[in-house]
Amino acid sequence: MLGPPAQISKIMVGLLALVIVFFLFMDFNLHLRIHNYPIDRGINDNNNFSYNDVSWLGYNISPLGDVTVKAVLLDHTNYYLFAPLVTILDNLLNISEFPYITPNAISFFHVFVAIASGKCIASDSLSYRRIGVVLFEIRTFLDDLDGHVARARKHIKGERSEVGTSGYFIDGICDGLGCIALLIGAFFYLKNNPPRGGYVQLPTAIDSKDSNVIMYKGKVTLQKSALVISCFALQLLLSSLSWNRYIDLYQDMLENNSVSDEEFVKQIIVFKSPMFFIIAFFWRLVNVHNMIHLFLLAIFCDKMWEFLKFIQYIGYAILFSVICITEKHALDVRNFIFNQKYLENNTL
Repeated sequence: MLGPPAQISKIMVGLLALVIVFFLFMDFNLHLRIHNYPIDRGINDNNNFSYNDVSWLGYNISPLGDVTVKAVLLDHTNYYLFAPLVTILDNLLNISEFPYITPNAISFFHVFVAIASGKCIASDSLSYRRIGVVLFEIRTFLDDLDGHVARARKHIKGERSEVGTSGYFIDGICDGLGCIALLIGAFFYLKNNPPRGGYVQLPTAIDSKDSNVIMYKGKVTLQKSALVISCFALQLLLSSLSWNRYIDLYQDMLENNSVSDEEFVKQIIVFKSPMFFIIAFFWRLVNVHNMIHLFLLAIFCDKMWEFLKFIQYIGYAILFSVICITEKHALDVRNFIFNQKYLENNTL
């Protein structure tokens, strides 16, 4: 292993606590950023100063610089950690300036990194599985890099999805292949190391000091492992399709500049509304990227099976709840912005 299990566990718990505190701190700052400084939508937000005047990290590097719909729906790790690191790397190496390093080439490359990760995660060795986790996070970093390079070459500010372009579909296919490689690796690990099916208490002899003895049940069958992996895979697919749908939907409603001045003002109102911030926070937790981050954390802590069992059914309940809430909110937003008969007392 990469260290004594008890020591690794303590370090992981400490780091996880620090990361959670950092993410909550950044969420608080994101809320202040949205409400106290103008959002770049091409109009004057009646404010004489911008976030660039107070950003200590640098406007282009700070994740709070160009706030977009996709940015606030993005998971915490990608938004607050990987995105700034990708920008710093590009500033140092000028990757986006090299004509032979295309976004599609990066996308194809990180598929091979994911395959290597899946191979490691299938290993019986916890050390190799942890290396597999690191490799897959590198794949995720490269996934951020291909989007950054694509936007830099088109001079697009902030996180945005160019729905319908060839790069959009290639990136989606490569992401899907990477997830498949990860899940196949997890399946082969469970196949070669079937977990226990729990335990039962069996009565002992009457003259025994202990009235019961704990006996482990048989190992989990291959069919059961395949079922649990399949449930998680379908959750990832449902999360990905829904998340991308709502990014496209909210971008069309809130970042469409081909609207009247009145509708433009309504876009700003919705973007700054508490309900939209809550919806965005939900999707930061349940989008496909964050679900994979949690799965990788479970693998690193040697809790793969426990995580998969926990999320097997409750994951669907959470996803469907968030989807229903978001669908209702999106309908209300569309009526508010584009329908003059919308009742003003409805909640945004």
